[in-house]
Amino acid sequence: MFDQLSHTMKTRSAALLLTIDNRLDRILKAWLVVAGLLSAARVMLSPHPAGMPSLSTYASYALLVIAPVVSTLLALHWFRDGHRQAQPVTRLAQFGQWRTLHRSEAERQALYGTGGIMVSLLVGMMLNVPIRALEYLAAMPPIASNAPAWLSTLHFAMTFDVVLFGSLYMIAFVAALRRVPLFPRLLVAIWIGDIVMQLVTAEMVTRAGDLPAPVATALHGLLEGNVKKTLISVGLWLPYLLLSTRVNVTYRSRVPA
Repeated sequence: MFDQLSHTMKTRSAALLLTIDNRLDRILKAWLVVAGLLSAARVMLSPHPAGMPSLSTYASYALLVIAPVVSTLLALHWFRDGHRQAQPVTRLAQFGQWRTLHRSEAERQALYGTGGIMVSLLVGMMLNVPIRALEYLAAMPPIASNAPAWLSTLHFAMTFDVVLFGSLYMIAFVAALRRVPLFPRLLVAIWIGDIVMQLVTAEMVTRAGDLPAPVATALHGLLEGNVKKTLISVGLWLPYLLLSTRVNVTYRSRVPA
């Protein structure tokens, strides 16, 4: 029973991985259409008591839609031969006892590749982009050119956050998909940057002054939620990135000693 269930899960994860890899161009096109329509609807359906939305509003929504696609295409170019890139000189993952393999030997291992549980991590990184985009569209209304300083600062900080990390998570996604040796430490660096960005956003908006109490409460809850989600991801996936045989074979060219 367990073997049958394990075989079924492996088959489904392999099929999902193949679908993602072969239809990535369609996924990106669908993102452009859906995200573009949602952004346009956000502008048209929002009330504008303080005047028409500023140019920065339209620019922010354009970046929200385009940046993940551009970063993905760039990453596909950068990492087109990602599995052939050299291993880092300094090994940061020191947990466990491992035996180093030549790259060609590692590629012949049964667990080499981005199948199995790795598919869940890949999907999670990809889904992070639309989830953050939806949270941004829900929390950040179009702003007018004469918006107060605290709102302009909040708009800039949240736009910078969603554009930057939407792009970075897609770069990490492609790095994982193309089996780039630096992928594990790249993802850890993004996690750290993500947490720091939430703290920086809170500090920037607070220093802008005159922040209404309801907005401060909502912002605090949003940023705290972002930090918690990132910490949950770290807690779930960091042990896997350090100890998984598949990860070590695929990205570090080593097997348990």
